Amino acid sequence: MEVDNAVSLDFMDSSEPIHPQHYAFLVGESQFDEVLGRIRKRGLEHWADPGRQRPGEINTNDGGRGVYWEEPGGHFLEIITRPYGSSG
Repeated sequence: MEVDNAVSLDFMDSSEPIHPQHYAFLVGESQFDEVLGRIRKRGLEHWADPGRQRPGEINTNDGGRGVYWEEPGGHFLEIITRPYGSSG
């Protein structure tokens, strides 16, 4: 499946256990608002940090916004509006 910016998500069937992973997505400001709105509407726990020390918050790292949450399969998802290290 191809998403924005010629990025593709490839899927594979496996009979082996799938170990939880971390996936980060760079999104625009309006997309961030949409995703965060869906997270909050569904009552999902979310954090400003990967250590889960700031529940219910977002971060403003690198002059953007970011948030982490866990999807039902145990994968840890993150959306950010600025690339890591882009603040200067």
